[in-house]
Amino acid sequence: MKRLGKKQEFKRNFGLWSALGFVSIYMATWEFVLVSLSVGFANGGFAGLFWCFITTVCCYATIVASLAEMESMAPTSGGQYHWVSEFAPPKYQRVLSYASGWLSSLGWLASVASSVFVLGVEVEAIIEVVLPNYSFANWQLSLIMIAFLLVTIVFNTYGARILPSLEIASLVGHSLGFFVVMIPLVVLCPKNSAYDVFVNFQDNSGYNNIGIAYLTSQITVIYCNLGSDSVVHISEEVEDASLIVPRCMWWSYVGNVIFGIFMLIVMLFCMGPLEAAIDSDVPYLLLFNNAGSTGLSIFLNVLLFLLIFAGNITALATCSREIWAFARDRGLPGSKWTGKMNYKLNIPENAVYLTSFLCGILTLINIGSSLAFNIIVSVSVLGLLSTYMISIGCVLWKRLTPGQNLPPARWSLGRYGIAINAFAFLYSAFIIVFACFPTGLPVDTESANWAPLVWVLVMLLAVVAYLLHGKRHYTAPVEFVEGRKAVGTELQST
Repeated sequence: MKRLGKKQEFKRNFGLWSALGFVSIYMATWEFVLVSLSVGFANGGFAGLFWCFITTVCCYATIVASLAEMESMAPTSGGQYHWVSEFAPPKYQRVLSYASGWLSSLGWLASVASSVFVLGVEVEAIIEVVLPNYSFANWQLSLIMIAFLLVTIVFNTYGARILPSLEIASLVGHSLGFFVVMIPLVVLCPKNSAYDVFVNFQDNSGYNNIGIAYLTSQITVIYCNLGSDSVVHISEEVEDASLIVPRCMWWSYVGNVIFGIFMLIVMLFCMGPLEAAIDSDVPYLLLFNNAGSTGLSIFLNVLLFLLIFAGNITALATCSREIWAFARDRGLPGSKWTGKMNYKLNIPENAVYLTSFLCGILTLINIGSSLAFNIIVSVSVLGLLSTYMISIGCVLWKRLTPGQNLPPARWSLGRYGIAINAFAFLYSAFIIVFACFPTGLPVDTESANWAPLVWVLVMLLAVVAYLLHGKRHYTAPVEFVEGRKAVGTELQST
């Protein structure tokens, strides 16, 4: 914190296991494999979805490794926008870090909104087990999502003291729940053939091109594995953060991917006919019902709901810390209010409320579009991958430029840093392109992917905010870093 020029304002309540639980339950890969991969059924079939998952997680691992190393160099709640400020060419540090702060805020807000969307669908699925023809109107589902947001606020304010213990419990539930869900499905469900699961590619997306359909599925696969950097934004609450946080980032990714691959295989073998999965609004409900027991289906749905809800608590904590850190650097209008700390509860209270309010607005997309979840997922991927690309590009530039030295990292990529950073940078750009594609053809106003428009509008808003506010008030984090700050500059605080 002294090297970064920041005053320690949080109590460091998170240790290794609570930090590992924080990031693991946020990622919740095996849980989201069940609830969010339905696009892949049409865009490649069972085999296409399986191999897309394998190739995507291997490529995405380079991004996770790159972020973990940067976290070890600069363990701050600001995350990407701080790294950009410290590692970018001096001429562009201020503008690029400001843009990264806005994009990161957008990505995390959409991530929280997508999580509450899944919770709403989970409630609908539990009801549908006993009332097959029941469904909520879109406006009712939005109200349910907002209700979950309100409950989540309580855990992130008055329940903040128990958050580290809750994360350890979530880690246990996440690990044991995997076996509780998987074993009865393997034992009780009828099985699809290995040919259908591993070999038979099918394109039912309307693209009439299996390659494009396959690549479009990457977005939801990444969404299932997104969030290894969530723990970055509680860095200032973690003991020995420069080592513990990057370790948690990497090993939670590895563990979640392994769980995710096994659960995906079980799902593909036990789902039933591909056509039924494509036509279903809630495909994983077909999977649970295939076990042949209404009671078991309800139990599995409730367990899934509880684990995803625990991840939603983590998501709100993550987003509120990122917004709080950005407000500390005066990157947002109203930063003085947003950056206010409640030292009694050890939380950025106003940032929690602002985050929840903005997420509530995003949930209203569901009223106007039946593909709201896919849009919100694309917004999340676009926002976060943009910041990954910028920050990784900056550290790669620093590595390749003679005379530029990186800060020491206790979790380092060593001699493989340039190759890993370069691949991660190019892959981020590649994914950003496909995040702008619609999930299928033909496209009308209801089924279009509006995420690029939201992304562009937020960037335009950021430009306006920079000209009216940021240009005069924003303080690039690098201005407080040791060796860069002016003589006599004190530690930064809210």
